[in-house]
Amino acid sequence: MNDEKIFIDTNILIYAYDRTAGKKHVIARDILLGLWDSGLGVVSTQVLQEFFVIVTRKIPNPLTVRKAKEIVADFLKWQVVINDGESILTAIELVEKHHFSFWDSLIIDAALKSDATVLLSEDLSHGRTVNGLRIKNPFASP
Repeated sequence: MNDEKIFIDTNILIYAYDRTAGKKHVIARDILLGLWDSGLGVVSTQVLQEFFVIVTRKIPNPLTVRKAKEIVADFLKWQVVINDGESILTAIELVEKHHFSFWDSLIIDAALKSDATVLLSEDLSHGRTVNGLRIKNPFASP
């Protein structure tokens, strides 16, 4: 990962805090630890919002609201991209051009705005490049 900014999709954050996720938990946790050390991690407001809802309601052993809030507060130390009206319009253009879902397009737009070179996500097309942004699934077999 050298000195490249790495944008983290919601699912990576969730796996890092979901101890029932097995191997994915270990991989995601190690990725985040590396990004804390390097200072090259990037998220968006959308990622943090989705993370909060899922880890407090939808994982097998939900976190308390207080614990989830502490984690979100920690991630505010990273570069955080704020989705705005322009983000919505750009996401719609990505939907039209690349046929991603709207929500995935918002993630891609945020990653592009942050100047990240890599977007780590389990949900998007592993190996695909969008406007110079490489999409990687860290759980994909090599």
